[in-house]
Amino acid sequence: MQPTRILFDFFGTLVDYSSSRTAQGYPKTWATVRDWGVEVSYERMLAEWSATCLELDRICEAGHREYSMLEAAAHFLPKILGRRSTAAQGEEFVHAYLDEWNAGVTYPPGIQAFVRTLAQRYQLAVVTNTHWAGLVPQHLITMGLADAFAEVITSVELGRRKPHPQTYATALAALQAAPEDAVFVGDTFEPDFLGPEAAGIRAYLIDPRGHAPIPADRRLTTVFDLTQKL
Repeated sequence: MQPTRILFDFFGTLVDYSSSRTAQGYPKTWATVRDWGVEVSYERMLAEWSATCLELDRICEAGHREYSMLEAAAHFLPKILGRRSTAAQGEEFVHAYLDEWNAGVTYPPGIQAFVRTLAQRYQLAVVTNTHWAGLVPQHLITMGLADAFAEVITSVELGRRKPHPQTYATALAALQAAPEDAVFVGDTFEPDFLGPEAAGIRAYLIDPRGHAPIPADRRLTTVFDLTQKL
């Protein structure tokens, strides 16, 4: 059966990005924290932030629960403030941090034309793990592609991250599709290949080095190879 829907992962699939939580450079975020009267070194701020996120990743991993940026900030800020943070401080920190984290996100040349061409034949959706609900929709607006996607399913809004079965079931329900109607495209083996396959969705994995144990006809060098597979 020919698919009629395509479900895309976002980061690493439709856009390039750095997964680092520290390498992008965060001088404005550090300045935000220091403006509150906190005497903390840049290095300690990033080390504490990274450690907090890693700990939340560990806690949430077993049940594939997702946490939000605000939840992470609420765990992190008391470590450098020496007291409980306010909701306003959490919001300010998250917005400052995301502004600088986004410096590591770039759009592959040709991605807009590629998506537009697919949207003429298929119903498209994004199914992504993210800690901030507005992040992916804003990127789609900036890319000029917001109207090309019928749905954007984010883990933070569901409270579950891929490969939890709820993520794929939610996407299929939103598109009023059966598993055999859809294909999934992503760049990470478990959430973007094993998870969809377990849900009955044919999956393609961006795996240019051939590390993942998948059939050759499901392996992509880049997302642009997809049109040759469909």
